Amino acid sequence: MSRFLASRFRALKPYEPGEQPQDRKYIKLNTNESPFELPLSVRQSVYEASERFRLYPDPQFRQIRKTISGIYGVDEDEVTFSNGSDEALNFIFQSLCPDGVAFPDITYGFYPVFAALNGVDYKEIPLAADFSINPKDYFGIGRAVVLANPNALTGMTLTLDDVSEVAERNKNHIVVVDEAYVDFGAESAVPLIRKHDNLLVVQTFSKSRFMAGLRLGVVFADKELIRDLNTIRYSVNPYNVNSAALAAGNAILENEDYRKSCCGRIIENREWTKAELANLGFEGTPSLANFIFVKSNRIGGRELYLELKEKGILIRHFENPRICQYNRITIGSKDQMESLVAAIREILQRL
Repeated sequence: MSRFLASRFRALKPYEPGEQPQDRKYIKLNTNESPFELPLSVRQSVYEASERFRLYPDPQFRQIRKTISGIYGVDEDEVTFSNGSDEALNFIFQSLCPDGVAFPDITYGFYPVFAALNGVDYKEIPLAADFSINPKDYFGIGRAVVLANPNALTGMTLTLDDVSEVAERNKNHIVVVDEAYVDFGAESAVPLIRKHDNLLVVQTFSKSRFMAGLRLGVVFADKELIRDLNTIRYSVNPYNVNSAALAAGNAILENEDYRKSCCGRIIENREWTKAELANLGFEGTPSLANFIFVKSNRIGGRELYLELKEKGILIRHFENPRICQYNRITIGSKDQMESLVAAIREILQRL
């Protein structure tokens, strides 16, 4: 680091994104990207938007707010957008957690980074032995609460009753539900924002809506909370979402049947992969995300990751001692999952 870096950032440990190697063509099952192409109508919308690329994008997101509010049954002033859901989460940590924040010890790795970056005191609550979240651990905790649902590593979920009770038991602090993976079998908490004015629901267009490379996130909350986030956004960058992302996002929202069809295929592929790996002796969590979280007593987590990488298949391995025997495997196309299972079978047979 240079001698000019502010002292408060010198101990900062940045988030480590999943590998994006360029040395060869891999089957990428490590970063929870969609295996499906953008529909032609969506690509056409981006092309049409390119005629306006010389102009600034709409900082009020008027068209896409109108579209998404109709889908989710919320008012247009109960929703705002961000440059990926990570930007929205950063704004939330920056501005809405004055008393600190709590989240699970095994979850999305960006939460402690956002807390450290913004000088927010954070408390990590250990998951149960089976990796589940106990809602009671967050009752009256005296600080903001951030919960990924499904959880970012395990794919395990809380019920809406659980979410509602956590919000009810923390009326003087915000509760954030990060729904990056909600469309693959879980139930969204968006309807609860009318019941709890301290609840924020954050979603991304990167997973079920095929837009990881365009960066678009959305927040649903009480209009006063949305106004707070927009105040921060306008103070940082009112043009935070580019015109291509807004055009593509709106077109995807208008093509919900295609999205739901693709999510259905991911769910089918997930259950097939779970069954095939169970036959090979693997065990894992009951994931409702577009990934599975599994381990084998026949091969270590890091060893399997390295063996598969050698075969041109990327999965995600974490060095945290509690989960180092597990790997997170993105659910891709049926062909990709068949290749994965065949490679694992070959590795185990050789062992």
